[in-house]
Order: sequence, then C-alpha cells, then structure tokens
Amino acid sequence: MESKDRAKLLDVALGKSKADLTVVNAKLLNVYTGEILENHAISIWNKWIAYVGKDARHTIGHKTTVIDAHGKTVIPGFIDGHTHIAWLSTAQEFLKYAMKGGTTTIITETLEPFPVCGYEGVLDFLDSLKNQPIKILATAPAMVSISHTAIGMPKETLKKLFERDDIIGLGESYWQAVLQQPDMFLPLFRETLLSGKTLEGHSAGAGEEKLMAYISTGISSCHESIKSDEALSRLRLGLHVMIREGSIRRELEEISTIKDSGADLRRLVLVTDGIEPGELMENGYMEFVVQKAIDYGFDPVTAIQMATLNVAEHFSLDNIIGGIAPGKYADMSIIPEVRDIEAQYVISNGQIIAHDGKLLVSPRPHIFSEDSLKSIRLSREIKSEDFAIWVGVDSPEVRARIIEMVSDLVTGELHMDLPVVDGQIRADTNHDILKVAAIDRTHNPGKTFVGLVKGFCMISGAIACSAAWDTTDIIVVGASDSDMAAAVNRIHVLQGGAVVCDRGEIIAELALPVFGIMSELPVERLAQKIKEIKDAVSGIGVTFSDPLLTLITLTGAAIPYLRICEEGLVNLKDGKTVGNLVHSPSG
Repeated sequence: MESKDRAKLLDVALGKSKADLTVVNAKLLNVYTGEILENHAISIWNKWIAYVGKDARHTIGHKTTVIDAHGKTVIPGFIDGHTHIAWLSTAQEFLKYAMKGGTTTIITETLEPFPVCGYEGVLDFLDSLKNQPIKILATAPAMVSISHTAIGMPKETLKKLFERDDIIGLGESYWQAVLQQPDMFLPLFRETLLSGKTLEGHSAGAGEEKLMAYISTGISSCHESIKSDEALSRLRLGLHVMIREGSIRRELEEISTIKDSGADLRRLVLVTDGIEPGELMENGYMEFVVQKAIDYGFDPVTAIQMATLNVAEHFSLDNIIGGIAPGKYADMSIIPEVRDIEAQYVISNGQIIAHDGKLLVSPRPHIFSEDSLKSIRLSREIKSEDFAIWVGVDSPEVRARIIEMVSDLVTGELHMDLPVVDGQIRADTNHDILKVAAIDRTHNPGKTFVGLVKGFCMISGAIACSAAWDTTDIIVVGASDSDMAAAVNRIHVLQGGAVVCDRGEIIAELALPVFGIMSELPVERLAQKIKEIKDAVSGIGVTFSDPLLTLITLTGAAIPYLRICEEGLVNLKDGKTVGNLVHSPSG
C-alpha cells in the first residue's frame, strides 16, 4: 500500500474522510481470536478496511454506500491455497462461478503452461489472472517430470519469476524426485527461500525417514494426506497440512476425525486442488468445501479459519488478507450465520462483486498469444504403424512389462507372457491389454513411446488428450492403432484437445487450444462437452468415473508408480526409464 493510501485510511478511521462502503449491524467473525462479535460495523475505503468496531457513524458520509447486515454474520473472504486453474477452463470463465460464493483469493500452480510454452507461456497465463475482481496469486513451477526433456527449471528463469509480487512460492515438488535428484532441486529450493517465498510440498507415500529428509529441505506444506493420522503426523512436523476436497481427490470426510484428536488445527488448511466445470456449476467453490467441513463436524469458526487466516499465514500474506481488520484488503462475505455458508454479499478489494448468488462484476477477458494457441507442433501426420510394438526377438512370445490400473489413478507394474504376431505385440481386448502411447508435441515433436496398459476395459476405439501431466506429451490409449492415429491427428488439427475415436469415426471431442490444456468455451458448454467425452468413452467399455483424468495422469511424476512418457516407461520407485520387455519366457 502506498503511503498516501495509508494516510487516507487513517483519515477515514478518524472520521476526517468518509468511507466508500460501510457494513453495519453485523455479527463479525474474528478469525484472530475465534470470537463472534455482536453489533459490529466495517468501513472500507478503496480496496482497504479502515475501521472495525461498534460505531462507524463517523466514517459514513452522504456518498458512502451502506449495507445493513440485519444481524447476519460477516466472515473473511475465502482463500483456495492450492489449485490448478490452467486446466480445462480459462480464468475468465472459471471466475464466473468461483467468485459468487465468497472466494476472494486463489493460489494456483503454473506447472501446466511451462513445459509446452516456457517462460513466455507462464507470463501469458499470469497476465490472464491479473486485474480480475478477485486476487489470483501463483507458485512458480518446480517442473518435476519423468521426461528428461521436460524436467527442471533454469535457476535464472526462476529468479525472474520470483521478482514478481504475484509469484509467492515454488510449486509442488514431488518428494521422490527431490530425494533422487537433490543436485537438481536443492539449488532451486535455496533460491526460493532466499527470495522469501514458500516451498510447497507433495509427500504422498513417503515413509518416516524419507519424509523427514524431504521436510529437512525446507518444505512447508503438503496437500497429499489421505487419512487423519497422516495429516496429524505432518502437523506435528511443522507443516501446513492442506485437506483436498475437489475433483481430483476428496479427503475431507476421511481426515475430519482429526477434529477429535485434541490437536491444535491452526495449521490445517482447506483446498480444492482443482475443480472441474460440472462440479463448479453444481456445487460452487470454496464455500462448498467449508460447508462440508462444518457438516462433517468441524467447529464452524475452525472451518472458516482453515479457508482464511490459516492459508494466509502459511504464505505470509496475513498482513493483507485472511482476516477482517484495519489495513487489510476489504475481502469478506455476509452469510446468514457461521453454520450456513451461503454468501448473500461478496466484497472483494472493497467492491461488491456478488449479491444473492448473482455476479455484479464480470471477470476480465484475456487474449492469449499466438504461441500459446499453437502449441501442438507435430511435423507430420501420425500413422497407425507408428503404434506398432516391435519386439526384436525371434520368439513366439515375450514377457512384457504392462501398466496395470490398480485404481483410476494409481498404477502398478504387471509382467505377462504375451504372444508375438509378425514380430509385434498387439492389443488384446479379450484380455484387456491395450496400447498406450506418449507423443512429444513440443521439444522433439513426434518422438513416441508405445507401451501396454491393462485395466481400461476398452473394447474398441481410442481416447487421446494433449494435457498429459508433467510433460509435453499427447497421451493416447486404444484398442485400435488406426483409431489411436486418428485421435492424435484430430488433436493436431484442433491445436489441443481431448478426442474419442471409434472405428474410424470421431465420436466426441473437446478443443483445448490454450496451451493444449484449456478451452475458451463458457463453463456451461465446457461441462456439456466433458459429459459427451465421458459418455463416448463409457460407450466403448471404459468404466472409470473420470476417464480423462485417468488418461492424463498416466504421465504424472507423483502418483505411484509405473508411468509413461515419450522416452519409455518410468518406475517412480527408482526413477529409472525402462522398456516394454522384461525378458523372454525362457530367460
């Protein structure tokens, strides 16, 4: 805040100047003390809170907008401390639904645009987040990847990002990679801490010794706990523990028993880790998560702290957001009472942006650069023969290494003896053996590795998507080589997207032209297109609830444990890249 603004706030607090907006006759949830204060008023000038107390009449002038809360409760604006906005919808479309329920700050990862469009792509993405009705801050990409061409963040690039006020930390760094390649990541961690930024963690599956080693690097948070005992153990180690309740994972119910442990929960945080358009439309955003926490038995004040002050303190932003006090941003909602998280007014940056569920201020559109809209750089048409798996041995069968779907996200390594036909391993839908391929679309366009996957239950066709996690790959799974080729080629034409092809016909598609990962469609239309994709994939036998998510996580560097990229199969236990063949049956 500029000195002249502080001087103006001082004058408003003293009544020498008048507030722009004042809320009167309110109950005030003070997240600093945990109290609910009766008969309070809040006076706002510009973006800032000038006065909080029982009598604000001296701050009200004839031009002051006055909201009479009629005894309803004012709470701080919600903060989503970990999400991924760069997936499916643009910020403009996402905010049309996210802003209505009381969220006034979002902290997003930026790891999605960096591998495909580099530093300039991250800047373009950040520009789309600027000057919106609510604050959107970001973490710089740590760029953990199973692909050697995508892994790593140049230190000089990181330094440039850390010069920005809207970059507040280094994004999630998966523990396996940090421990396997400390020489790559520890210099980035040092640069982060020297810049006064936070180190965001990802410790899923780390045993005690490895967890200790990981935390010793300076990691300050983790959003991967799936049970209350895991969350409690990480709280005891000084981490801010983020409980996910979004489209990727929902752990709030399981972890909610931590409320009965007697532990101090002031380092517990509620986050979404990403919301897909249909759920955003149906449920809302952080207000839905906070309401669920209350419904699962968390004290309402505690639940609200978990989405306000606790988050702000983690990111060292509590001097400006997270609570309602003089000198803070005027971010707040008026709700019926603390157990009923239904925003009747939403105030962000001192402006009324929503009333009774209707937006009063529109999100700002952004025109993405040509490079950001042309990220599929394949040099030729993909052919069905590109998906042949040649074994190179003179044998009637070979022992193959197969990605086995243990769940919709977790994979294992399966070894099976498979027949060799004309020198190749072929897909076998009778035994649920499909082909999976990762095709680089950026660094070495067209470089491809074809592997095998079991567990999709696909009886025909193929599904492909250009938004493969942590890489620059197009990922495709199919029962037919020709359908796989057709799906990938359609993505090239669309300049990014998700495509389902069956028997030579494109039966569903979703264009994702922004970085190959985001659509510019309205959320309502986007949700419909995603449903069409799900229905089409279900029609060819796949039973996963979110088949698109299952597909794109096959390249991810975080979820156990056999993954694929354009270089081969990667075992996350040791980080080694391996091929399709284990050994021949006789060997």
